[in-house]
Amino acid sequence: MPILLFLIDTSASMNQRTDLGTSYLDIAKGAVELFLKLRARDPASRGDRYMLVTYDEPPYCIKAGWKENHATFMSELKNLQASGLTTLGQALRSSFDLLNLNRLISGIDNYGQGRNPFFLEPSILITITDGNKLTSTAGVQEELHLPLNSPLPGSELTKEPFRWDQRLFALVLRLPGLASTEPEQLGSVPTDESAITQMCEVTGGRSYCVRTQRMLNQCLESLVQKVQSGVVINFEKTGPDPLPIGEDGLMDASRPSNSFVAQPWHSCHKLIYVRPNSKTGVPVGHWPIPESFWPDQNLPSLPPRTSHPVVRFSCVDCEPMVIDKLPFDKYELEPSPLTQYILERKSPHTCWQVFVTSSGKYNELGYPFGYLKASTTLTCVNLFVMPYNYPVLLPLLDDLFKVHKLKPNLKWRQAFDGYLKTLPPYYLLPLKKALRMMGAPNLISDNLDCGLSYSVISYLKKLSQQTKLESERILASVGKKPPQEIGIKVKNHSGGGVSLTHSKNFRKLLKEIIGETAPRLTELNTKEFAGFQVGLLNKDLKPQTYRNAYDIPRRGLLDQLTRMRSNLLKTHKFIVGQDEDSLHSVPVAQMGNYQEYLKTLASPLREIDPDQPKRLHTFGNPFKQDKKGMMIDEADEFVAGPQNKVKRPGEPNSPLSSKRRRNVTVIHEVHEEKMENGQTPPDGFLSKSAAPELMNMAGDGIPPNPLDSLSDDFMSLRKDGLIHKPGSNALVGGTKNCTVSVDDRKVSVTSTLGAMPNRLQITPAMAQGINADIKHQLMKEVRKFGRKYERIFILLEEVQGPLAVKKQFVEFTIKEAARFKRRVLIQYLEKVLEKIDSHHLLNNVNHINSRSSC
Repeated sequence: MPILLFLIDTSASMNQRTDLGTSYLDIAKGAVELFLKLRARDPASRGDRYMLVTYDEPPYCIKAGWKENHATFMSELKNLQASGLTTLGQALRSSFDLLNLNRLISGIDNYGQGRNPFFLEPSILITITDGNKLTSTAGVQEELHLPLNSPLPGSELTKEPFRWDQRLFALVLRLPGLASTEPEQLGSVPTDESAITQMCEVTGGRSYCVRTQRMLNQCLESLVQKVQSGVVINFEKTGPDPLPIGEDGLMDASRPSNSFVAQPWHSCHKLIYVRPNSKTGVPVGHWPIPESFWPDQNLPSLPPRTSHPVVRFSCVDCEPMVIDKLPFDKYELEPSPLTQYILERKSPHTCWQVFVTSSGKYNELGYPFGYLKASTTLTCVNLFVMPYNYPVLLPLLDDLFKVHKLKPNLKWRQAFDGYLKTLPPYYLLPLKKALRMMGAPNLISDNLDCGLSYSVISYLKKLSQQTKLESERILASVGKKPPQEIGIKVKNHSGGGVSLTHSKNFRKLLKEIIGETAPRLTELNTKEFAGFQVGLLNKDLKPQTYRNAYDIPRRGLLDQLTRMRSNLLKTHKFIVGQDEDSLHSVPVAQMGNYQEYLKTLASPLREIDPDQPKRLHTFGNPFKQDKKGMMIDEADEFVAGPQNKVKRPGEPNSPLSSKRRRNVTVIHEVHEEKMENGQTPPDGFLSKSAAPELMNMAGDGIPPNPLDSLSDDFMSLRKDGLIHKPGSNALVGGTKNCTVSVDDRKVSVTSTLGAMPNRLQITPAMAQGINADIKHQLMKEVRKFGRKYERIFILLEEVQGPLAVKKQFVEFTIKEAARFKRRVLIQYLEKVLEKIDSHHLLNNVNHINSRSSC
């Protein structure tokens, strides 16, 4: 869960204006809002925590800390005002103390027990300032100084105020007050020359000299990419430089190496990426980086450690060692001169061992705890963290499994005990776990000693308790306003002061008491709470603002007591006079607060197949994979493909299927009965008296096939060649045949109708207009989400014209359905198209037979 702390310069110099008329403080606020929008593109941003610190005096400088939500953060950001001094040093110290508030309680720093890269709280501290002179009550300061004294207990255990997973980045605003006539130079943004630049580089960050709005946007894009999970390490070379490599890729001893000339890759201060586990979402590791001292029971206190461990690497080429089932940790290095030099050597099958000075008991340099190695593809350099003094341990374990078959002899045990003597005590527990994972016998005693004295352990526990109290005090002060200076109070000792009766406030109060003026609440800010009144249980009561309990009339005592009890206990769900609907109204300032909504959601489940592309975070369509991927509107059974063999209700051999067949039979019995009584059947292939569940295609299971109940009305075909006119509710003579498939048997319903006159004669121009309207409605119906397709088939029945025109409309509907991936609808329409073709062929055959008979 990354922590993003914004340190905003609120000194008076931030009121200066740019050529656009906006102040530096307004630009800083806009930069923070733009950063949050850019960061929100990453799905990992849902776990971000935002903090806001200003240049006010501590602890009032903390505007949003550990407990404040995103809405409070945005509110405090908008209400910032620029006044005061440029106390950057004190503000940085307060920011780092806020980040380190809970580290001693959680034990994340693990003092005296090695440094675990997988125990981290990745934090990015972004400060926005104008880069002017640093000022304080003592005067102008030329250099940046952070206060040495910190109210946080345990701060003396680390030499610097920051930790190895905290980086500082500075946006130094240098925007001109007048518009520049020179063309803007493109390229990378340079670092600033102010005092904060060195502080940024020490933490592993950098500064940006911002001269235009375009450069500011470019810096914010860069900062979003800097939000990475990792820790900063000092890599320093020890020993001679490696032999240069010739053009053939082999060592060239004839070429001299500049071992005594400092090179950029000799000392690098860079990040190693600590990737979270794909299953758990948190980093997982096995081995620590050793401390720079040997833990001893005689140590009265722990020596202070540097925030960034100094890891020395030897340039002697070694074989990368690893054995089966032995866990190791692998961390990728941030690009640097060191990684560039290693990659240019093009030696992916060799490695350089790494050490921590004074980590061993008998060796000043210490024993190797891992190695640096280029990846096989020569794309990056990785730090492999192994067990301490792994060149001795790995051959022993290899012999244990392959030679001794997990039954070590005395000689092997003596060699293993000798190795344990070179091992720092805090490595015993992870080694014991690793051997258990490998299936090895219990080779380490259960009575493990951490190597720290009792006094040190008691001191760490005491610090943890003190930190809890200090944490509660600091968090309780968050959001409080600093006391306002009301001026210098001067006592009048002359005795000639103004009488109380001549005081303006006293006369005003006296008039309110005797009733000459309407009483008012002086405690409320009328500008901020315009029209505000205390809610009353009884709507007939008028709001009262009694200043004295004796002013309440006797008849109003009970009502006033009820009102006071209600206001004290807050028994109302909402203020009287405010309906419940208004509780759902969200202010404009909070409408875009998507961060709080994300926090209420459950953690997403991991993907079953990690090789599949991850779905992007999309606000609306959950099926969208990327901008170039396929958009799927239907979650039907065809998406799963033929692998899905589960029976659904409505399929053959299902009780619901037979029920639908019975309903279809009933429908056509109704048709037959109406036609025998001389009634004209309604247009369409489904009767209006059909069961509602048959008309609704959005139900569970596969919808009933419209073709199963499709009558010859839809085709408008007759054996005698006459066409049914849907718009006229009339047939032009002849008989009407309706064929329905029920249980694989064909049931024919025949009705004889007399010749009925047409109520409306449709002209070709009218037919063209009707078809144009139907085409427009078809496009709208296909776009609709869901499986309610009955309207589409009804529209297709109403198409005017010969069979070829109807076929064109069906083909047009298929194309529209393909645009929106309506697979189910496409299958139904293709069956309709096949039936049209079959009827067309039958009609041609009948026509040929009639001509031959003639």
